[in-house]
Amino acid sequence: MYRNIMFDLDGTVTDSGRAIVSSVEYALSHFGYENQPEEKLHSFIGPSLYDSFTREYQMNEEDCKKAVALYRDIYEKGRMFDVDVYEGIPELIKELKARGCKVFLVTSKPLVFSEKIIEHIGLAPYFDDLIGVELTDKSSDKKRLIEKAIDKYSLKPEECLMIGDTKYDILGAVGAGVDSVGVTFGYGKREDLAAAGATYLVDAAAEIPGAAGIF
Repeated sequence: MYRNIMFDLDGTVTDSGRAIVSSVEYALSHFGYENQPEEKLHSFIGPSLYDSFTREYQMNEEDCKKAVALYRDIYEKGRMFDVDVYEGIPELIKELKARGCKVFLVTSKPLVFSEKIIEHIGLAPYFDDLIGVELTDKSSDKKRLIEKAIDKYSLKPEECLMIGDTKYDILGAVGAGVDSVGVTFGYGKREDLAAAGATYLVDAAAEIPGAAGIF
């Protein structure tokens, strides 16, 4: 049924909490914010930085741009590689490719970073394409990114499956008319994934094929 499998990056393929949180803390320190609540910092994993700084700290446009610039300055100097690949994800991606599926990375993270991270963790050869955003993009909307992959490769929505750890992934899938897997091992909450309309919910990468009937 599903021939085109789309993966979110942060919280789904990689546990990028250390990289993102430490970079956010660095940016916030320039505004006098120290020792911020963990839950608040973790909310930056998934949506765009612009949305997060605006939502969590009510920053105006000027301060938001400054915060994003500070974040990216430290992030691209090496923090981006401070990630772990979730257990079972490499095996799943490789098996999907071996079975003839198309595999896509669909992420709100700028492509300039995503490409380097996927290359660094050794999974670049297994993705048919990386669908992401430019540095100037401020939106957390996954729907347009999923639709971009569908349009670019003339995919049938009913043969597509989006795998992600936050409500943004699930809402994007629902909006694009594709089924989704909400993974609870990332940074989203099970109840939020369910409320957003996840077709399937799993606690480990190894559960995905069985839950979604891929193989």
